This record gives sequence, C-alpha cells and structure tokens, in this order.
Amino acid sequence: MAGDGRIEVAQVVTRFIAGAGGVALRGVLPLDPARYRITIVTGQGGPLTDRAAAAGMRVLIEPSLVSPLAPNDDRRALRRLTELCREDRYDVVHTHSAKAGALGRLAAHRAGVPRIVHTYHGFPFHEFQNPLRRAAYVAIEQRLARITDSVLAIGSGVATEALRRGLATPSTLRTITPVVESVTVPRTDSSRAAARAELGITPELPLIGTVGRIDYQKAPEHFIAAIAALRHTAAVAVWIGSGPGDREAKELVRRAGLSDRFVFAGERSDVPQLLPAFDIFAMASRYEGLPCAVVEAMRCGIPVVATAVNSVPDLVVPGESGVLVPPGRPRLLAEAIDDLLDDRPKADRMARLGQEGAGSTYDAVSLAEVLDQVYSAPRSAHLVAS
Repeated sequence: MAGDGRIEVAQVVTRFIAGAGGVALRGVLPLDPARYRITIVTGQGGPLTDRAAAAGMRVLIEPSLVSPLAPNDDRRALRRLTELCREDRYDVVHTHSAKAGALGRLAAHRAGVPRIVHTYHGFPFHEFQNPLRRAAYVAIEQRLARITDSVLAIGSGVATEALRRGLATPSTLRTITPVVESVTVPRTDSSRAAARAELGITPELPLIGTVGRIDYQKAPEHFIAAIAALRHTAAVAVWIGSGPGDREAKELVRRAGLSDRFVFAGERSDVPQLLPAFDIFAMASRYEGLPCAVVEAMRCGIPVVATAVNSVPDLVVPGESGVLVPPGRPRLLAEAIDDLLDDRPKADRMARLGQEGAGSTYDAVSLAEVLDQVYSAPRSAHLVAS
C-alpha cells in the first residue's frame, strides 16, 4: 500500500493499444484516485499511454515484453517485472493478454504480491493451432490459475471455456463485459453521407466494413475471400485498422482483382464517425473474446455478420440481433452478407435488435465497480491454503 494509504495497482498488458489495452484503461479510469494509484506496465505504448498519463497514471514501457515467443526477451521481461513488483510493492497486479498474463502473474507470485488478477479477453489457444501447441498453452494457463486470486472473463463464452478448461474455479471467476468508447454516432442518412464522403465512397454502393488489427486472429484472408465470393459484385469493402498482415492482405486483394472495390483505411481515431458508412459490419475472426468493434457497430445501428467464436454469441444472437457463421468458412460469410443485402427489412430488424442489445451495459463505470470489489477482496482460499 502506498505511503498515503492508497492501494497500489499495476495493470500489465503486452500492447497498450486498442482491444485489451483499451478495455484495461477504460476500466480503471473511473476508479477513485484517492483510493487507488494505478501504474500501467506495457511493452508497446501508443495513444492510450498519453491518455493514461493525462489521467495521472504512471506509465512504464518495458521493451522486452513482446507478443511473439522470444526466449531471451521473455527471460528479461520476467526478471524486470519481478524487480518492479518488489521495488514498487504493488498490492494488486492485474494482467491482460497471453504474454503479459503469463509473465506478469509469475513475476507477481515470485515477488509476493498480495493479490493477482487476470482478465481473459480471449485465449492463447484455439482450434486452428497445432494440437501439441494448443495442449501446451492450456497446461500453462492451468498452472497459472493456481497462483491467480481472481479471473475476469469477457463474456459468458470465454468464462465457460475458462471454467471447463480448469483456468479458474467457480469462486475465483467473474464474467465481465468489454468497455467501449461512450461516443456513438447513430446511423442516419446524414451521418452515412458524411462517413461515405470521408472514405471517398459514393452513396449508392453497398458497403461491407470491418474494424480490427490486420493479423492472423482477424483472418483477413477469409474476409477478402468472402468479398470476392459475393453475388453483389458492386459491393465495396473497407477495413479500418492496420497490423503485421498489411502487406499480405493488400497483395491478396490485388490478386483477387478487388483493388477497385477494397479500401484499406488504416488506423483511424474517428472510427465512431466512420461506422455509419457501413451497410453491414462483417467479422471473419478465427477467435475473439467479445470484440468492442462489434458492440460499437451494433450501437451505431449496423447489422452484423460475425464468426461464432468465444463470447461473440453473447451479443450476436443468430437470426435475431445478427448472423453467425463458422470460422474459416468465407463462402458462408459471403452468403450471409448477400442475404442481408437482398433482404433489407431483415437487415433493419437485426440492426434494431442489435442496437437494443448493445444498449448501455458496456460502460466503464460498471467494470470499475467490479474492479473495486475484486481489488479489495480478501485472498482466495485456495491460495491461502497453498
């Protein structure tokens, strides 16, 4: 505990960017600064680090904390995180994402941190992996569960999987919802026209859009294949975001002959203002937690077609608030998109129900209340006993 009586909390996240980093930041922003002092420890900063610093949080960049498996960096990161936990005497270490979750929890345990918390935004294992690698990841997470006081899971799908796999116990597990930005621009004729003008897309063209990091998880090749397979050959696609798969995705678009129908918008700070341009929001991800982009699209009033992974069905109820397709099946994704483009009343009904379902429950204050309870709870019985 700090000298002024405040609870010292370290939020450890591999990349302090949109996604896990955004949820981590938005959850702690409403916490009482007279009760908590927050430190952000990350391997990669960005605009969110400026927001955290402006809110009075301490931000530490540890370059050895990287996403890919890198034995030398990983050893260095574990040593440095352990030193930080001992030197700064944190009362709580709260980890996010796979790499930070493993190294951060192990470092906190070695340093004797009184309370260790982890949030599963998704899992480091999934059905598309080599079975031996997947089994290894599950075994690591099961061992880490033994030193974790509280496990937070985004969405019931993720929570159920964590419980079933032995990554949490019934007494340590809580289900939470992702925190999305409070700014929502409803889809109206005027907001649609303004967004289309910003993207350089004419009003009459059907527009299929997605938002996310261009990487293996988001399956850009499946999204591109779905666009190529559409019966609505005049439809245009927009991908808002960037990532390590940029070059490969653009080459796939070129090879598919979609260069005049596909817009890579890159990283944007005005996503809420651009969403109304979409006629359909499509997500081709191989795995997810419960992505904020889906919540934001639904709040905007856009019908959603998404892959049925992890906690996505919490919000996208098949045939009601959206359409679900199996991951890795781009032709089915295309058929679902075509169906909604053909049947505007159905698309509008799903958009309306989705907007009602997204509602206002995905807010920072609700998550902060959970964090306040978790951070101040007594140690878990199974850890005290061990």
